[in-house]
Amino acid sequence: MVYLNGNFIQKNKAYISVMDRGFLFGDGVYEVFPIYNRHIFGLDPHLNRLQDGLDSINIKNPHTKDEWISLINKLISFNKGSDDQAIYLQVSRGCDEDRNHTHGDLKPTVYIQSTGLNSRSKEILLRGGSAISRDDIRWSQCNTKATSLLANTMYAQEAKENDAEEAILCRDGVITEGSSSNVFIVKNNCIYTHPKGPLILSGITREIIIDCANHCGIDLKEIAFGKEALMNADEVWISSSTREVFPITNIDDQQINNGQVGPIWSLIYNQYQALKGIKA
Repeated sequence: MVYLNGNFIQKNKAYISVMDRGFLFGDGVYEVFPIYNRHIFGLDPHLNRLQDGLDSINIKNPHTKDEWISLINKLISFNKGSDDQAIYLQVSRGCDEDRNHTHGDLKPTVYIQSTGLNSRSKEILLRGGSAISRDDIRWSQCNTKATSLLANTMYAQEAKENDAEEAILCRDGVITEGSSSNVFIVKNNCIYTHPKGPLILSGITREIIIDCANHCGIDLKEIAFGKEALMNADEVWISSSTREVFPITNIDDQQINNGQVGPIWSLIYNQYQALKGIKA
């Protein structure tokens, strides 16, 4: 069951017009909400970022906060198979009469779907994962969570074809983020991550990890770092709503920390899990 423009319907019966600007141009924004035990995790930050995204591309928010919550919770209730879910919510600018780069005042298209979320256990995560590094050639407004994700999907596909978890991106010598994640490194018991700004999408999970570090009394600095710092880090992680905090132990076939997951990751992971029973 999915939600499309006012109706809850079977996914295989959900259709949009070929004149929808989300289909033609990727003209829209989206959010992914993790659901734990049928509760929305990080609700307010996700809805705030949705509003920021809509504002950044001049689309009027089609629903109030209470309306969004009601729609999401109803969709959660339809998914009987899993208490943990991932909600994908997309708002496009809507349908025009013909394909034009410019547009008038259109009614947004709203699409929401739910899929089961199977978080990997700590035992599995302690094996670590691999990543590849690539030059970041995307546009310079990466802080907008736009549906036009061609470059990101190509990076992700390349990672998949190299049996890697993620592609870590580097722009002008600076590590920015992953194709669908934020990047953290640890050096001498201090955590580093790229600062907020137009070169990264500041993830909600990224913000939760910063809060976890503060709770655990671990130093964390939001400053830029380069490829050498990445490759010589004591620990490397990536984060996203569906991956949570994921340890990377191999980049471009070079081991990080002799291929071992580090102790700082374990502290952050444990604190993150403690929060999952709370509506953050």
